Amino acid sequence: MVPPGGTPHIADRADPPDSRTMRVFRGPRRARERRTSGIPGAARTPVAARALLGALPGLAAVAALFLCANGVERAADEQTARAAPAAADRYAAPRPDIVPRSVWLGDAARAQPAPRYDDKVVAVFVHHTDTPNGYDCADVPAILRGVYQGQTGARDWDDIGYNFVVDRCGTVYEGRAGGIDRPVTGAHTQGFNHRTTGIAALGTYTAGVPVPDALTDAIAAVAAWKLGESGTDPRGEVALVSSNGLSRFAAGATATLPAVAGHDDGYATSCPGAALTARLGDIRDTAARLQGRA
Repeated sequence: MVPPGGTPHIADRADPPDSRTMRVFRGPRRARERRTSGIPGAARTPVAARALLGALPGLAAVAALFLCANGVERAADEQTARAAPAAADRYAAPRPDIVPRSVWLGDAARAQPAPRYDDKVVAVFVHHTDTPNGYDCADVPAILRGVYQGQTGARDWDDIGYNFVVDRCGTVYEGRAGGIDRPVTGAHTQGFNHRTTGIAALGTYTAGVPVPDALTDAIAAVAAWKLGESGTDPRGEVALVSSNGLSRFAAGATATLPAVAGHDDGYATSCPGAALTARLGDIRDTAARLQGRA
């Protein structure tokens, strides 16, 4: 289930660094040389190189010295990068097969505003669509069109709210427009649509309803892939800022939530149903394994 209404996009900003130049006063040359030579690990120009530089005209010697130092710094930077790869690269997970929205939506698409984006995805919210179970998976495109028409028609949303929808056979469908590989701002939960992805299980998973393993495995695959791009551990917690007071948290409050959360973690609702909520631990563990975490 999805609460009505979306949230306006607020772009993340960073103040530019101060462009003013600060003058630096240095001591006498010999004092500087002594200080440099006393620094452990400070680089020294080899004797042969110093002899060659002494034979060169002033400007040529300076240029040669600069090129030598620059090469040493670049090699050191490359060695550091190899020794400490980014978490996002280390825990990247493969993208699962995803059916594009053009396949299931076709000519039923309505005119809508341009998609909105965040800088990255650090959390996943799991939902259920609160639609009938027991469907034939061949009929899912038609069922999704019904969900889309209900949200864009009766509720007057600009698009389907979920970023992805997974059926009981484990097939993943692209939901909201904007690009499968991009951090599209969804409309799947009040207060926490930014920096999150909404994954909906097609059906109703209240207490006592069997939850297919194919469905939970597919949710885990999407979660591992999207969270892996930001280096986020699916078993961990993340800090999210609530965008409005209709969530469980006041507008502007920072909430610490599971990286793979149920809809009800951020909003007062019974979604994603007690049966699917009970499987969130399995989903987190599977997603972590897919990222290559111990």
